[in-house]
Amino acid sequence: MADTIFLEIVTPDRMLVSEEVKDICAPGIEGEFGVLPEHTPFLSILKSGLISFKTLQNEVKYLNVSWGYAEVRSDRVIILAEAAERPEEIDLDRAMSAKKRAEDRLSKGSEDIDIERAQLALARALARIDIASKYIK
Repeated sequence: MADTIFLEIVTPDRMLVSEEVKDICAPGIEGEFGVLPEHTPFLSILKSGLISFKTLQNEVKYLNVSWGYAEVRSDRVIILAEAAERPEEIDLDRAMSAKKRAEDRLSKGSEDIDIERAQLALARALARIDIASKYIK
């Protein structure tokens, strides 16, 4: 039985992770899922949230992801994300401002407000705030 699984996390701008890891947790559209080596293959849509993985040195690392797709194979996980960032890359003040803007739009309930877009913006802001406030070292 294999002890590791290869993880790649890619956005349109860059590759954030390309390494062997021990395990992975990701925010699937139907709930959080975990992956260990030799996992049953599947595909999943990702929602905004926290990805965590354990390195070969037993260090747990975290990334914020804004939507995407995960392809899980027995020996590899490939995550294609719209956007992803490490906790230290998140501007907490900017995320708080985005949260407030999204909440203001949703509270107005005006016909010219794109509710779905505002809800997605709120979810992204909340995920960024959560990871930045918990995991910045």
